[in-house]
Amino acid sequence: MYSKTTHSINVTIEPVFLEDQSLPLDNHYVWAYQVWIENQGAETVQLISRTWRVTDANGVISEVKGEGVVGEKPLITPGTTYHYTSGAPLATPSGMMEGTYHMQTQSGEVFEVSIPAFSLDSPYETATLH
Repeated sequence: MYSKTTHSINVTIEPVFLEDQSLPLDNHYVWAYQVWIENQGAETVQLISRTWRVTDANGVISEVKGEGVVGEKPLITPGTTYHYTSGAPLATPSGMMEGTYHMQTQSGEVFEVSIPAFSLDSPYETATLH
């Protein structure tokens, strides 16, 4: 698991390779990732948008931006955790993801929360020691 706290918001990620949805012979590899967003602060926040940077094993970077997450713009009250699952396909057997959640307090302050960088690893990647 990968975890990072920014502005009293803790983001934890757990990626899982999806063997049954991947087609290695067609260079199609798929991961699911679970996300827990815990509000450790004293004020309710709303996740309004996100930006993801996905890097494949060849160094190709894709940026994904959008409103909310999985069709929602959750309100996260102090002491609670919002959880969701999403997924990512790559054309390479490994890669990494990182990003930013754009949050807003009830008083209208907008701030960014870092999503920790996490590795997307499949059993089809050959580890090389240097």
